[in-house]
Amino acid sequence: MIPLRDLNRSYATPVVTLAIIAVNVAVFLYQVTLDPFSGNHFIMEYGLVPARFHFSALVTSMFLHGGWLHLIGNMWFLWIYGDNIEDVLGRWQYLFFYLACGILAMASQMAVAPFSRIPNVGASGAIAGVMGAYLVKFPHARIVTLFWFGLIFTLDVPAVLILAYWFILQLFSGVGSVAEASVRGGVAWFAHIGGFIAGIVLILIMRTREPHLRRADLNW
Repeated sequence: MIPLRDLNRSYATPVVTLAIIAVNVAVFLYQVTLDPFSGNHFIMEYGLVPARFHFSALVTSMFLHGGWLHLIGNMWFLWIYGDNIEDVLGRWQYLFFYLACGILAMASQMAVAPFSRIPNVGASGAIAGVMGAYLVKFPHARIVTLFWFGLIFTLDVPAVLILAYWFILQLFSGVGSVAEASVRGGVAWFAHIGGFIAGIVLILIMRTREPHLRRADLNW
């Protein structure tokens, strides 16, 4: 099943979400202009390689992607869930929240495979944090979701079901991948898990505003 869009109204233009998407797309477009050698060097330099860790990579790695599908999938999920979390946090708080979730997500993956020489890249961990926050703030929001069981159809599904299913899938996949986390590439499951949990914790302790109390001129 694939979430297509949510039916949850936002009360302000999601400026930060749009800016994050634009930066991710711009960086990827730069990546694809590089020749294979330069492209690999770029990923190794700015991706998070646990075996030669440097702090800046915790941030730069979340703006790199391994391919078009990786980029499109991440940006699609960010667009679905990000506007409402930006709405309740306000723009500056949301930017801090997004970056903090991404950093904690990458740190979680690194904790599982601290000596790995495989670069970790992608916005998935930060976006997982946004999804965790969405679960807390909007559990009953309806998500238009694409299903296929012989036939292709859509259903409006409560966010709590979609997000809980997603997290359980990450959890089981992550546990199954622990033994190979240091030697094989693929999905950084523990970045997803760590980011999701970070998003839940942060949204519970950060100051938020409810839609009926919000004013557009206070969003900054």
